[in-house]
Amino acid sequence: EMMTDITSYLDFVMTLFFAFGVAFEIPVAVVLLVWIGVVDVKYLKKIRPYVIIGCFVVGMILTPPDIFSQTLLAVPMWMLFEVGILFASMISKRGEHADDQPADDHNDQPPATQA
Repeated sequence: EMMTDITSYLDFVMTLFFAFGVAFEIPVAVVLLVWIGVVDVKYLKKIRPYVIIGCFVVGMILTPPDIFSQTLLAVPMWMLFEVGILFASMISKRGEHADDQPADDHNDQPPATQA
């Protein structure tokens, strides 16, 4: 009986480690999706309510059946999504500024004249 308690506890701990490990990859995933052009920041802001609900659903599935544990996983996931949006907006603004500037062709020399 003692082994099943240890086994269930270790299973619970490993599930939470995995869940928090995946949760901390959310900003990286958001930035990469914006950077390669799969989504844009405006779309991510538009789906924000669905992401919040999704965070709580994932928290409900991966944690024990109490609201405290669910919230302890869902709120950091949501905040990390917001951090991802913040970084993605900085990257997309930097890309817009790079598009506005003319391409530098490194041709600072005047054209050659014939003598």
